[in-house]
Amino acid sequence: MEDYVVEMLHITKEFPGIRANDDITLQLRRGEIHALLGENGAGKSTLMSVLFGLYQPDSGEIKKDGETVRIDDPNDANALGIGMVHQHFKLVHNFTVLQNIVLGVESTRHGLLKMDQARKRVLALSEQYGLRVEPDALISDITVGMQQRVEILKMLYRDNDILIFDEPTAVLTPQEIDMLMEIMRGLAKEGKSILFITHKLNEIMAVADRCTVLQRGRCIGTVDVKDTTREELSRMMVGRPVELELKKNEAHPGETALEVRGLSMWNRNRRKKLLDNINFHVRKGEIVCLAGIDGNGQSELIYALAGLRPIDEGTILLSGQDITRASVRKRNDSGLAHIPEDRHKDGLVLDYTLEENLVLKRYHTPAFQKHGFLDFRAIRENAERLIDAYDVRSGQGAATTVRSMSGGNQQKAIIAREVDTGSEVLLAVQPTRGLDVGAIENIQRELLNLRDQGRAILLVSLELEEVMSLPDRILVIYEGQIVAELDPKTVTSQELGLYMAGSKREEVVG
Repeated sequence: MEDYVVEMLHITKEFPGIRANDDITLQLRRGEIHALLGENGAGKSTLMSVLFGLYQPDSGEIKKDGETVRIDDPNDANALGIGMVHQHFKLVHNFTVLQNIVLGVESTRHGLLKMDQARKRVLALSEQYGLRVEPDALISDITVGMQQRVEILKMLYRDNDILIFDEPTAVLTPQEIDMLMEIMRGLAKEGKSILFITHKLNEIMAVADRCTVLQRGRCIGTVDVKDTTREELSRMMVGRPVELELKKNEAHPGETALEVRGLSMWNRNRRKKLLDNINFHVRKGEIVCLAGIDGNGQSELIYALAGLRPIDEGTILLSGQDITRASVRKRNDSGLAHIPEDRHKDGLVLDYTLEENLVLKRYHTPAFQKHGFLDFRAIRENAERLIDAYDVRSGQGAATTVRSMSGGNQQKAIIAREVDTGSEVLLAVQPTRGLDVGAIENIQRELLNLRDQGRAILLVSLELEEVMSLPDRILVIYEGQIVAELDPKTVTSQELGLYMAGSKREEVVG
């Protein structure tokens, strides 16, 4: 008899207009790393939310160590030793890192918090697992990658035996991903059981023992990873062969569309330069990638270009027009589109419908209003066109509240909106983050089509494979400075890594 630590038997879960989980059975062995693979909206996160007590199944049974259990909420899950790192972080933004990690399991003495003891344990865990954090930093002030580390430390702090990782590598650098893989292997050797949701086939092949594949809410099958291939997994996931190697035409760059001259930005107390004399340009008909380890100024630079943060020095030119002090709307109307790093904070209004989010950048234009009133028919037709073109899946179509959609489908909605503006310059920050292999193939092909149509694209990516294959030029940023301009056709990943780590640099002319 198999030693299953968790069994989810015939789980069904429905939402308005959609059956997210349809009679799914998943069995987790003790001490194994079990991957859960599927397209965006296939039901992976819903299934794990059922296990963690965030949702109640409409039918089915959950067993822990062979005994049927009822998990009404995450407190029940934690009591059973089940922890979860969520795809969309469950953090209190005006709390510190330390406060977020201990929230709900605080140690007290005579009614007072014992934070010194908690601090020592958090620092020990961060040192042990290589998850460097600043305990006293506010969540609102740290990068997305650092927030991911806090989520992982929250779970480790609670000594959970069953660990659910929901897209844990989506915002990590290649080095951090390798480190996380090692952490997961070590945890499994200690006897912990891991459920690992990911879209990245390489990660499954590298770390998982078995893989269960979901497709449109149903279980396609469970395979031993050692007996399968990336191609077979991708075919099971999307129901068709997927082109895993990116093919592209030679670029033919034209005139400069975006130019940055001497751009500098200080932190709030002006003690440190976040960006230091940045100079570069992006031409029509090319993709330029800004590569670097997370936290080296990429976010600040994109915020500056998009108009979300003021700069202290320098000039930003869009097709020769000075937009340095222009508003966000002025930049958008002048031909700048932005796929943001944080889709919830900067990309979507979560409580608006899908059709409202898809028209956010253009509702004020004549195409979507008549005599000062919104043209709801035009807004609905626009949404239905984009939903169909980009395969955005949701329970109630254009009327779906965006908050209820899967992360990957939220990302596809943003990409659809920004690409459809027809802007000459596209700031694409991790555009394929959280997308399945089929959607990544489509988005990368779309970016190349835009390039071939004469658009200028500034790409920010933490995916080493994407950095090496998609752009025509690579700019490496380290500690707020551009330290190298590289040709992806000639540079090696090892050499790129040296530049990203600050071990190597060259003189760069913008």
